[in-house]
Amino acid sequence: MLERTRKPLAKSRLVIGWREWLALPDLRIGRIRAKIDTGARSSSLHVDALETFIADGRQWVRFVIATDANGDPPAEVEAPVHDRRPVTDSGGHVSERIFLLTRIALAGQIFPVEVNLTSRQAMSFPMLLGRSALRRRFVVDPARSFRAERLATVTARMR
Repeated sequence: MLERTRKPLAKSRLVIGWREWLALPDLRIGRIRAKIDTGARSSSLHVDALETFIADGRQWVRFVIATDANGDPPAEVEAPVHDRRPVTDSGGHVSERIFLLTRIALAGQIFPVEVNLTSRQAMSFPMLLGRSALRRRFVVDPARSFRAERLATVTARMR
């Protein structure tokens, strides 16, 4: 008989809510509201005025983002393009999107994640955090909201 080697789910992963504040430090975004969506594979970030350009022989993207935090003005950000690939949205429409590889800070953890850039203007949250970013890190409690800041504070005290 095989022995179970995994830790119990509740002890190995932090529990976060269905919506959270997180940061994107590589993009100089200190705080952005995100919907945590286990039904979406990839993570998406709302951007305006997107344009690509070549720098140092590599493709980059420049975009404007409103973080929805504390009335901060929209920020202009530049980042290297990680990939371009098709994404199917919740309505079944397929479009090619630009992906960035960047770090996310959430609940006292900082980790790399792929984020695609799109218009989420009609959505309530400027960022959607999908299941690929959540896997093996978090459990989502759909009855909870904005739990990550409390988790980050507890984690910082433990260090």
